[in-house]
Amino acid sequence: MPMFQTHSPQFATSPTADAGRRSTWVSVLVNLFLTCIQLAAGVFSGSQGLIADSIHSLSDLLSDFVVLFAGHHSKKDADFDHQYGHLRYENAASLVLGLLLLGVAFGMIWAAIGKTIAHDQMPAIHPLALWVALIALSAKELLFRYMLHVANKVGSGMLVANAWHARSDAASSLVVAIGIGGNMLGFPMLDPIAALIVGVMVARMGWSFSWSALHDLMDRAVSEEEADAIRVTIAGTPGVLGVHDLRTRKVGDMALVDVHLEIDARITVAEGHAIAVDARRRVLENHGVLNMMTHIDPYHASGSAA
Repeated sequence: MPMFQTHSPQFATSPTADAGRRSTWVSVLVNLFLTCIQLAAGVFSGSQGLIADSIHSLSDLLSDFVVLFAGHHSKKDADFDHQYGHLRYENAASLVLGLLLLGVAFGMIWAAIGKTIAHDQMPAIHPLALWVALIALSAKELLFRYMLHVANKVGSGMLVANAWHARSDAASSLVVAIGIGGNMLGFPMLDPIAALIVGVMVARMGWSFSWSALHDLMDRAVSEEEADAIRVTIAGTPGVLGVHDLRTRKVGDMALVDVHLEIDARITVAEGHAIAVDARRRVLENHGVLNMMTHIDPYHASGSAA
């Protein structure tokens, strides 16, 4: 038996986790294919927008691998050096990915600004670029519909969020297709403008990842709605007469909880302990909670807890 034990998330081998891994691998294959054809066609045709979108697809590919890497390592059992497990691999990986995306985005934006300034020197783009942009748009839209179908089938909010991320990628491909079409119609500035817009989209995504991960690493609490749900579950435990000083902190996609329980002062210590154990069990079974630490306060007939 391991020296340190925490609640093992049941979704590690659940249908939700399996569906998530399958959809992630599908995303890996799609983004690998798109990265290759967009980069090759962008260089061949001279489309700055298509090259930018290939980098966007590459960032999605890196994101998929980070998710798979962090998902594997975060499921390691607790040990002497990591007594609450390794779930913060996910938060650290998101922070690294976010910073990487920000660096890539600034490079894209800088290059796009340079091309925009010198747009009058840009040659016409080869029609191949438009066809590849439309293929990318179609592929990302189909990926969105597939991932949303899987997410709704298993009832996973996390997978729903991933699906809508794929839809945002389709939006970037649409912008690029419009920019390439404008270039072909005699408006050369539209292609670097499309690249600039995609760069801003990647920067926004990188900032979102970094900022959210940084707050999670600084022990951000769960949402108010989730905290209220946990409080209701605890209060509904037989023998719990009151709940106060509920505190939470996120660890990966899970949470750690500390709470004070008000229990009848006239019962024995063993009976009070059994009530606390039952409250903990109910919370771990019904919420994304890794562990819950309880403190028992005696509740007196006068209606006060000491």
